[in-house]
Order: sequence, then C-alpha cells, then structure tokens
Amino acid sequence: MTATAPTKTILRALAGETLPTPPIWMMRQAGRYLPEYKATRAQAGDFLSLCYNPELAAEVTLQPIRRYGFDAAILFADILLVPQALGADLWFVTGEGPRLSTLNDMAGVEALKPTDAIHDTLSPVYETVKILSRELPAETTLIGFAGAPWTVATYMIAGRGTPDQAPAHAMREGAPEAFDALIDRITAATIEYLSMQIDAGAEVVKIFDSWAGSLKGDAFLRYSLEPARKITTELKARHPGIPVIAFPREAGDGYIGFGRATGADCVAIDNSVSPEWAAEHVQVDGCVQGNLASSHMVTGGQALVDATERVVRAFRNGPHIFNLGHGITPDADPENVTLMIETVRNFRA
Repeated sequence: MTATAPTKTILRALAGETLPTPPIWMMRQAGRYLPEYKATRAQAGDFLSLCYNPELAAEVTLQPIRRYGFDAAILFADILLVPQALGADLWFVTGEGPRLSTLNDMAGVEALKPTDAIHDTLSPVYETVKILSRELPAETTLIGFAGAPWTVATYMIAGRGTPDQAPAHAMREGAPEAFDALIDRITAATIEYLSMQIDAGAEVVKIFDSWAGSLKGDAFLRYSLEPARKITTELKARHPGIPVIAFPREAGDGYIGFGRATGADCVAIDNSVSPEWAAEHVQVDGCVQGNLASSHMVTGGQALVDATERVVRAFRNGPHIFNLGHGITPDADPENVTLMIETVRNFRA
C-alpha cells in the first residue's frame, strides 16, 4: 500500500478495493430505534432543534458508533434543511413527518433565497461536522450527505411526502421551465452545502435520491442522473479525491451504469433488486453499497442471518460496503443490529 492510499476500510472500498470483510454502516443508524437517541431528542425539544444544535447532533451521530462500532458515521441532519435554507417554511408534525410551504410556479422559484445565502441557516450543520471530525474514532469514516434535487423538489412542491410524487410530476409536465429552474436552484445549493461539509471534515458525501424510482425513461436521466452528475463533477473539481456515493432508490435498470455516468464512486442500491443481480449488473463498474431489507432489523432470527450472508456472498468478489436497502425503522430491535454486524464480520465463504 502506498503512502497516499486510504487506510479506512470504507475509503478503501470506495477506491475500488475488494476487502475480505466488507465495511458496514447503516442508513438512519442514529435514530428512533435507539433509547439513547430518544433521550437526546427529548433534551433538544424537537427534531429541528436537534438538527441545528451542533453538540446534540454530534452526540446522536456518535451514539451508534459507541454502541456498534460501525465503520462509518453519517452526519445527523435532514434533507429538508436545504429547502428551509432557501427560504421554505419547514416544520414537523408528530407522527406524520415534515411539512413545507409549497411552490408550483416560476414566481415561487424566484422568491427563493440566492444560493450563497443558505450558509446563514446551515452553519450549525458545518459545526456538527467539525465536532465529529475531532471526536470520531480514528478508524471511523465521516459521511456527509444531502438530498438529491428531484427528491428535495418533490417535498418543496407538495409540501410533504406523497406516495407517488404526483404534484412534482404535474409541475414537471405542466410548468417545465419553472420546474427546471427549481432543479437548477436546488442543484446549486446542494453543491455549496456538500462542499462546506467537506471543508468542515466530511470524508465522503452521499446523495440521497429517495424518490428516483418514480422517474421513468428520459425523465430519470434528466432529473436523477444528470443532477447527480453535475453535483459529483463539481465536488470533485473543488475537492480532488473526495468519494461520492449516489443512491437513486428503486431505480431498477437505471442502476446499471449510474456510477459510470455520474462519476460517483459507489452506487447504493435498495432491496427491490437482488444482490446477485446488482453484483452482475452494477458492481462490474465499481463499489456497491447495500442492500439488506430493513425489515430484518425488526424480525431478526435465522432469516436475518441468512439474508445477511446472502448479501455478503453475492458481493464478495468486488468492492462492497454493507448496508441496508433503506433506512432502519423506529420499530427495529437494537439487538438485531448487533446480530447483523456479527454475521457480516464473521462470514466465511
């Protein structure tokens, strides 16, 4: 290994190395399934107060590292902080999730704040990253993140999560100039946001396109793949060597070639595709992250062990970061996370 080669396991996988044991972290690993998280959130008062309190946000980011020894920590924040920083009203309804003020025309887009104004709101997030870069164990990789422009736009247009993203599709088809302007504004803000996270100490960034699967054909290429390419290209120009993970959830065949087309170092995949399929069609281009069904964190048992081993086995011949296919759910049993980690780390083909 040369002096410049990465030593942290996740960075090695992202650089294309096939490791005997895949590094592991878990989407939403800091969250409501952990009693220590619930205690810290109660201390913060509400979800947004937790996101914007650097000391407490760093604390909940560190909790799963202390408990489980994951190979990476992911910044505790929310994808909707960017629209709030752009001027959208944001609040959370207990038991129902986020709510935002809505926009659906060019006037709404033009009323947003300029990109360079977002840091006034987001500076506490950068402070959280700085704290984490100091306090994380030396072997633990720090991952920053943002929502992808399409996914963020769906919330800004509908004002909430929707089952089919119909309001965003309606604006995309009915007011295409305004929609394109919105995507461009979010893309520019996301580049600045992630760049500041990297400056603060993030070693990897991930782009979450949670609703990519509702884009089909040319729309997928234009509104999921192309913004990811723009963000990745600009970040790598500013921060040479920074690895990027792209997650176009439920992209199906759209996963094929996504890393190559965007420049992302790793494609995270959900569990709607099999690990064997992903190894054959996606891992051929480089690192894959995934893709155990998060339901196993609720049900546990031998089925969890078998499914975990299947994922490790399928991806063992190429660069792989073990993860869930979606975020862990609040009803998960923390003991099942321990079982999953032990299964990954004890696996022998």
